[in-house]
Amino acid sequence: MIKQIRDMYFRFEETINYLFFGGLAFFVNMGAYKLAAWVLGADNEKVALVLAATMFAWVAAVLFAYWTNRTFVFKSRVKDRQGIWKEFTAFVGARVVTGLLELLLMYVLVDLVDVDDMISKFICNVVVIASNYVFSKLWVFKKLDFQKKEIR
Repeated sequence: MIKQIRDMYFRFEETINYLFFGGLAFFVNMGAYKLAAWVLGADNEKVALVLAATMFAWVAAVLFAYWTNRTFVFKSRVKDRQGIWKEFTAFVGARVVTGLLELLLMYVLVDLVDVDDMISKFICNVVVIASNYVFSKLWVFKKLDFQKKEIR
């Protein structure tokens, strides 16, 4: 039984790690949002402050997610400063796209549809986490040919 669980983990290691660290990033995002919303006094009546709190939470979550994705999920082998910078800017670029999507969704849900800001934040996080995995897997941390040869 334990061997089967271990084998299954190694078979789906990247996805399991992404879900685990994505879950942690979710809590970082939600916690940072709640803290910023509290400090700013943001609520459904103050949409600009909701969006400011969303941006603060985005920055905190992106920094956390880059470190965990690079280290534990996709296990990047890039070590040189230029390569890390290229990887980081690609990661942030992808996150900017999903961050803008999150801001748009938050605006629509909170201001136009009048959904509670914390419920809206939860819905946005589900959409963003799935989108971020696709971007990270296919664009940011894709295995280069020379990396594949080293792994085999």
